[in-house]
Amino acid sequence: YLFGTMHILCAEDARLSAPLKSIIQKSRKVYFEIDMDDMNEMLGAMKYLRMNDGIKISDLLSKEEYTRLEEYFKKSKTPIPIGMINRFKPFLVSGLISEQSMKCKQKNGMEELIMKEASLRDKQIFGLETVQFQASLFDSIPYEKQAKELINYIDSIDSYEQSTREMVEVYRKQNLDQLDSLVRKSDPGMNQYMDLLLYGRNRRWVRQMPTAMREGTILFAVGAGHLAGDQGVISLLRKEGY
Repeated sequence: YLFGTMHILCAEDARLSAPLKSIIQKSRKVYFEIDMDDMNEMLGAMKYLRMNDGIKISDLLSKEEYTRLEEYFKKSKTPIPIGMINRFKPFLVSGLISEQSMKCKQKNGMEELIMKEASLRDKQIFGLETVQFQASLFDSIPYEKQAKELINYIDSIDSYEQSTREMVEVYRKQNLDQLDSLVRKSDPGMNQYMDLLLYGRNRRWVRQMPTAMREGTILFAVGAGHLAGDQGVISLLRKEGY
């Protein structure tokens, strides 16, 4: 079984349907993008947040640009100090801003709900890739490019917040084709990296999946943006004869 997740949602939008609960019950194993049940893996993720070679975001931006970033985080009252954020990979900071832009008191992710349900049913959790591999993707995109995109993000925050709201609404309607369109147009500056961040990973997963499938009934739950389109997981599996 394939299920498209959204990593962060307002709590009221993050729900498990009765059919999904039934699928978790009948599945032998659950695969996410990473093994979220492995605490060593999850805690180890912390060391991959920072840029290599001690580079800081303030090294990559003009003084005026970095001041704008500082001001944004002061206004948003993020619990993470700007001094710590300064060392993070800029794309991860963009993700943090995106999460904060959701106007709800409590947030949740579909993976977390699925994992809790799987745990109740004593199902094993696995990952299609490692945290280290995911982190390496962000090291493959020039940090300068990431930093400029981060500044563009906060300068156009209203537009990006609208895009996030649209994506959540489309996700709630389970419209994969529309979601695929939104993913591709949501960040024009990233078009050249779609193969690295999305399509290349889809191809890797589809090569791995048959081995897991031979072990019994499996649920693969990955970001919904990975499922749709002619380079999505569904289309690639169909090309393999499924």
